[in-house]
Amino acid sequence: MTDTHPHHQLRVHHYNGTGRLVTQSGLGAAMRHQRHMLHHPGIRLVRLNEHPDVLVLNTVFPDSVIVGRWARKQGIRVIQFAHSTQQDFENSWAGANHIAPLFGRWLGHVYAGGDAIITPTPYAKKLLTRYQLDAPIYPLTNGVDIDFFHGKPAAGKQFRERHNIAPHTPLVVAVGHLMVRKGFTDWIDLARRIPQAQFYWFGHTPRATMSKAVKRAIDTAPPNVHLPGYVPAAEVRDAYAAANLFCFASHEETEGIVVLEALASGTPTLVRDIPVYDSWLPENEIVHKARNLEEFEHKARAILAGEAPDLTQAARHRMQEYSLDRVAQRFLAICAGTAPNPDTPSTRRR
Repeated sequence: MTDTHPHHQLRVHHYNGTGRLVTQSGLGAAMRHQRHMLHHPGIRLVRLNEHPDVLVLNTVFPDSVIVGRWARKQGIRVIQFAHSTQQDFENSWAGANHIAPLFGRWLGHVYAGGDAIITPTPYAKKLLTRYQLDAPIYPLTNGVDIDFFHGKPAAGKQFRERHNIAPHTPLVVAVGHLMVRKGFTDWIDLARRIPQAQFYWFGHTPRATMSKAVKRAIDTAPPNVHLPGYVPAAEVRDAYAAANLFCFASHEETEGIVVLEALASGTPTLVRDIPVYDSWLPENEIVHKARNLEEFEHKARAILAGEAPDLTQAARHRMQEYSLDRVAQRFLAICAGTAPNPDTPSTRRR
């Protein structure tokens, strides 16, 4: 256990390395959240060669594995974030399904290098138990910057003016990579069914890595679909504030940071009814849920018409629990080794 004397600053190295490659993803957002939380009086951020007490790793690239193995030999406590699973790798990039089993085995190798493992949700932890990891697995949300994603009407008004969207035109937004797994093709079909609304999807995926289905969806998209690509966080924040609906039809997530952002912004939110949300996003209390394209259309139309229950105040209230200040307390305890072991006999390796 790391020294937690009140006058001791925990020396932490937050490893970036090839994390530069994922700055435009949810993983990039999670890493930025961690750095924000590590700016704390009890923490001193140091370089790797300055004898840290703790090393924080996020990516599954080989450099992270090498650095983690070296750190453990030096007696440095390794905190391994588990953002990826085999399930959320499937149906992502072109050819992903062919190598998904191999990727799953690689993840087991990567995650075995941690003294403690952090994953965003109980659902993600359940998926990780198949790897029979010795280290405790802590379900801990990635959190959301509730001060930044404020959902102020003025920001929404400015977004509509910048994009020439009339005040009363229904606006539906989504954020993420352009993938079947993210529900992109269903989202395009939904836009085709609701032509009176404008649909904006923010996010970039190189065309060479897109599946044929995604390419076809883009090439045949109706005129009310807009794909601005990757944009600065402030533009996404303003889009949430402007939107009448955040529609996220993803088939598989370990959490979905963009869902937290939309809820914190007070944007009516419709997600696919998938297991990851069961423990923390109750249907008709915090979010609306749909199971297929017909339900997405029915519920989206009801939300846009103002005929569905308004869940936005309850959602904003719930997101207070996901604020970075709240999450930081638990994150820093895990780093220091003072957090209670989260494992039960049913999930601990026998």
